Amino acid sequence: MDRRRAYLDSSVALRVLLHEPEALPKLARWDLVASELVEVEVRRALHRLNLDRTLSSEALALLTGELHLLLSAVDQVPISRAILNRAGGPMATPVKTLDAIHLATALTWSEYHGREILFLTHDRQLATAARACGLTVHP
Repeated sequence: MDRRRAYLDSSVALRVLLHEPEALPKLARWDLVASELVEVEVRRALHRLNLDRTLSSEALALLTGELHLLLSAVDQVPISRAILNRAGGPMATPVKTLDAIHLATALTWSEYHGREILFLTHDRQLATAARACGLTVHP
């Protein structure tokens, strides 16, 4: 039996890497899909934490390695012209630019493969937009 496909948003990846209390346990239970944008967003967040002195240089190096390990198990979808066009189009609810790229990626993946995809995010605004587009959201 196929495991359920789930779209990994940057907010989920970052909480897992930082071992935050609200982090989703056992991401390995899903076959993960993400935009290649996830790596950039998470790395930017880690570098901001380092510059704020919230994260040491040693911790930054360790978490960057953990990020690469996490992403090695993720089917990363390139940011194509079609995804950018879709992200730039109308949405049912207000959506920020990078979140629109995540949403467009998940929707495009689901339609292309003819399979539902669970949308993993901790971002409430993005979760609302994903639900408005017919996606199931977790948590």
